[in-house]
Amino acid sequence: MTDPLPAGTVHALPADLAAALGEVAAAWRALTPLTRNEFICWIEDAKRTATRAQRIARTVGEIAAGKRRPCCWPGCIHRDDKPPGRWQQATLNEKGRRG
Repeated sequence: MTDPLPAGTVHALPADLAAALGEVAAAWRALTPLTRNEFICWIEDAKRTATRAQRIARTVGEIAAGKRRPCCWPGCIHRDDKPPGRWQQATLNEKGRRG
């Protein structure tokens, strides 16, 4: 039996992401908890099922390529260890106007 894949600092590891991480599981384990959290939050932020599936596939590809953060993601807003940065705040304000 193998050890379960670790989650992020705030977010639990979703089952669909855990299932997709098969070939990159060792690389996932090597990521810091904050890095894992960024990928999980980015995936959890998807509103459509198709977008979520695309983000999971992209996450696996980016981890396989050695990337450490999802591109163009302002960061997890659910962390309580620091206030949102300027870019995060601007993104949140823009989302509020659109939706």
